[in-house]
Amino acid sequence: MRRLLFTLCVLLFASCATAQTWPDDQWPIQPLARTTALKDLEAYAFPPRDEQARKGIRTDALLIIRNGERVYERYAGATNAQTPHLTWSISKSILATVMGVAFGEGRFKLDDPVARFYPPFSAHPDIRIQDLLHWASGLDWQEDYEYAPLNSSVVAMLYTRGRDDMARFTAEHRVASAPGTSYCYSSGDSTVLAAALKGMVGETAYADYPWTALFDPLGITSATWETDGAGTFVGSSYAYMTARDLARIGLLMQRGGRWQDRQLLPKAWVDFNLTPFTSQTPTNEAPGGQWWLNKNADGKPGPWPDAPPDTFAGLGHWGQALYVIPSANLVIVRYADDRDGTYDHNQLLKLALKAVIGEGAQ
Repeated sequence: MRRLLFTLCVLLFASCATAQTWPDDQWPIQPLARTTALKDLEAYAFPPRDEQARKGIRTDALLIIRNGERVYERYAGATNAQTPHLTWSISKSILATVMGVAFGEGRFKLDDPVARFYPPFSAHPDIRIQDLLHWASGLDWQEDYEYAPLNSSVVAMLYTRGRDDMARFTAEHRVASAPGTSYCYSSGDSTVLAAALKGMVGETAYADYPWTALFDPLGITSATWETDGAGTFVGSSYAYMTARDLARIGLLMQRGGRWQDRQLLPKAWVDFNLTPFTSQTPTNEAPGGQWWLNKNADGKPGPWPDAPPDTFAGLGHWGQALYVIPSANLVIVRYADDRDGTYDHNQLLKLALKAVIGEGAQ
């Protein structure tokens, strides 16, 4: 009898040790202690804010999830916990996550030609889905923003001659290099992926697909995703959601594509997303499959030396960030309105790790 009771206690302990916390309508809360390290993090992320100058670090939201629990949350400016914030290019990582569900449903293969699902790409028959995911279509694309708008492909796509049909605008670009060989960051590649998704799931299902495939299963209720004049999701730029809802996508990726008892994203898809792309042209960035990695294909360290090598992120214009650190069970959401390049991803990650885990966080 004693042996049976002992065995039951061991099994119960093991079950509790491996149990994971998941959010329901709200995130469970386990607030951090008010340490010096936390004050240092706040001093960096939330300096005095000059609403008129619009310069410097201007954090709108900082949310930290550890072990599935909300350990830190703060907002500034007009943003609060109920504000669906523009994610800018985190939209690309959100799109990749939606496509992961379609991949698991067998709707496409990574080496499928894009033109199979998006006929206007018939002029580029050798470009594959995986090339777009790596920002390696080979199309001649200029990803300049408001600082150099005259020659910017992305400004033209989003705001002028491309906005009525952004994917078709991208398809009309000439070829600059062989597909799948060279990394060239392109919001056009991401928007063509969104158009290809329409061909994968069908016109009828497409308008609701991000919700039925991903947002609803994760309990995301705040999402809005703008479309262009052709009804295609602006996969590069225009998804909005609250910080807490974006953190759900981070938790899904942190836990290998599993949400509670469901493997929502195939392991092969997550592995692909988090494998560095080998580019034949030099780059200081570490692209994966529409995510940014903290490791390079050549084995060299990634861009954030004070964060663990398994760190990865969805990043967006003006300081938007969704950081995921699986080895530390951390998801960090930062919304912002940075305008001058002052903000440093590595510095925030360094301070956040010290605040949550302590010295020697790596």
